[in-house]
Amino acid sequence: MFRKFLLPALAGIGVLFAIFVVVKGSKPTPVAPAAGAPSTPPVRKEFIQRIAGTGMVEANSQNIAVAANVPGVIAAVYVKVGDAMKAGTPLFKLDDRTLAATLLAEQASLKQASEKLARLEAAPRPEEVPPAEALVREAQANYSDAKNQLDSAESLGDARAISREEVTRRRFAVQATESKLVNAQATLALLKAGTWKPDIEVARADVDFAKSQVQSTQTAIDLLTVKAPVDGSVLQMNARVGEYAQAGPLATPLILFGDVDRLRVRVDVDENEARRIKPHAMAVAMMRGDPDKQTALHFEYIEPFITPKKSLTGDSTERVDTRVLQVIYSFDRKGFPVYVGQQVDVFISEDFLEDGQPAAKSAAPATNAAGAL
Repeated sequence: MFRKFLLPALAGIGVLFAIFVVVKGSKPTPVAPAAGAPSTPPVRKEFIQRIAGTGMVEANSQNIAVAANVPGVIAAVYVKVGDAMKAGTPLFKLDDRTLAATLLAEQASLKQASEKLARLEAAPRPEEVPPAEALVREAQANYSDAKNQLDSAESLGDARAISREEVTRRRFAVQATESKLVNAQATLALLKAGTWKPDIEVARADVDFAKSQVQSTQTAIDLLTVKAPVDGSVLQMNARVGEYAQAGPLATPLILFGDVDRLRVRVDVDENEARRIKPHAMAVAMMRGDPDKQTALHFEYIEPFITPKKSLTGDSTERVDTRVLQVIYSFDRKGFPVYVGQQVDVFISEDFLEDGQPAAKSAAPATNAAGAL
């Protein structure tokens, strides 16, 4: 009797539960409230005909990804986020101990080469001339004495007064002393003539080579100190003491730097709308989430190259294969509190220029007899 009623009861409960789940799941999911009011074009005659685009705020100098010239370990960081500085101000420095030791050795070699050149250029020393002159006088005296003894021997009328061997010895003594006199005179003349010019040129070449080594090492040391490329501020800091800094472009720059006294906005305009863009057309930027905050834009230039779209808005209907024309505007950041890297909505007038004058209408394309372009 118990089983007879239990099974139908359980089946009925299962059916009721299934009905409940189906009814519960069929209710539409409530739409989440928007994080902010969507941007709408200005209600002005200038923007009746308009082009809309997404803009990315960037520094007036563009966002500069500061990198190290050579790889190395960061030894010191001199700035922090938000610091404003002039061009050439040191930002951070890599370890330079090895190069500093090399520089000391090369500076010593340069000093040695310079001293050698100076010694050769200053030759002869004033103290070296008198001894050489004294040697000449001594050689002259020895030669005169030997010549006098030979003359005395040869002037004797009696051959038995002196032997032939003695005369020959005195004759050889004259030749020896004459050679010493010539040698002493040549040595004095060489001394007074100074250093041979080719020797000085070789010494100068050694000095120039040593200087080039010192300059090369000094340049390598200077490259280890990374400096501000332009006047601007530190927007992002990823350089820390003790970390290894790689050279070249990085996915995350060591320091992001830029001039933020005046900002720019890089607007992506769909390639299908590119033909409607006019230079110096009136444009406004609106802050996302707060469309009441807006600012007029000043046209800077158009980059005449259609690029793949990289700045995505997150809209589910947005195409990721779109190519865009990038138009660059600038604006005064006062009264429009945005940050570098922030997205804004931009509306560009098709009919009016920045000075409020109507834009020239482009002529309609000519058609052939059949009406085709």
